[in-house]
Amino acid sequence: MTAIPDPLTLRGRLTPNRELSDLTWLRVGGAADWLFQPADAQDLARFLAALDPQVAVFPMGVGSNLIVRDGGLRAVVIRLGRGFNGIGIEGDSVTAGAAALDGHVARKAADAGVDLTFLRTIPGSIGGAVRMNAGCYGSYVADHLVSARAVTRSGEIVTLTPQDLNLRYRQSDLPEGAVLIEAVLTGPRADSKELHARMAAQLQKRDETQPTRDRSAGSTFRNPAGFSSTGRADDVHDLKAWKVIDQAGLRGARRGGAQMSEKHPNFLINTGTASAADLEGLGEEVRKKVYDSSGITLEWEIMRVGEPADT
Repeated sequence: MTAIPDPLTLRGRLTPNRELSDLTWLRVGGAADWLFQPADAQDLARFLAALDPQVAVFPMGVGSNLIVRDGGLRAVVIRLGRGFNGIGIEGDSVTAGAAALDGHVARKAADAGVDLTFLRTIPGSIGGAVRMNAGCYGSYVADHLVSARAVTRSGEIVTLTPQDLNLRYRQSDLPEGAVLIEAVLTGPRADSKELHARMAAQLQKRDETQPTRDRSAGSTFRNPAGFSSTGRADDVHDLKAWKVIDQAGLRGARRGGAQMSEKHPNFLINTGTASAADLEGLGEEVRKKVYDSSGITLEWEIMRVGEPADT
């Protein structure tokens, strides 16, 4: 068995030593050993089945919640494209490919009178939303997910239930190396015009309170966990990460080309010249100073992968 399948046996695109900085919202990071963009689920399954089990696999969405370190990624990055962005609606059930953008799914669902409006302001694609149990305005993917399909590291196409995934605040138990390819979501019926009006109001509020015109990756740190009489402790986050960052005097803090936003201090932004090391280093500095000032340990919401650059 060769480490990498013969590209001539694939219908998708396999690229060696592919720079990843242009595929992430923060526009930083080194190269992956390989980037594979499968044509469809069967192409992906064949690729993973033939891939040497010792080769690491990293599924990558639209890079909206990701820092790739400057030394790059020793793995095959799987990035889904057009063959995985379909959206189908039947009754109150919405089937979306993993590459479908969250906002697009919310709009299509609203057109059909299905309320998935919580997805409208979540950056990224459905695969990432399921993987991270994304949520907004008190609703989470876990509240709407019926099932998901994935291709396992061994190349098997499987159906996963919410119980299989063990969805919780910004986390799931997706099997190592598995690639989500589709999700089925359900939502309550509602008037289409009202749903679109609600989403317009959500977008306006987001633009007023978040640095949407800056180069960021969304919320940097998870809100510290609270407590619930219902037992859903992970879902109660009355204490906000931005507030403890602000109280520690870190609004606008800088390191190289990285900055904690003046507008919303839980947004880590690339002012234009940041390296991945600048961004991650500033984030770690914020975590230390928040702990020193409040005793609270902030947990990263942004995923960091790869190796630092050689010094």
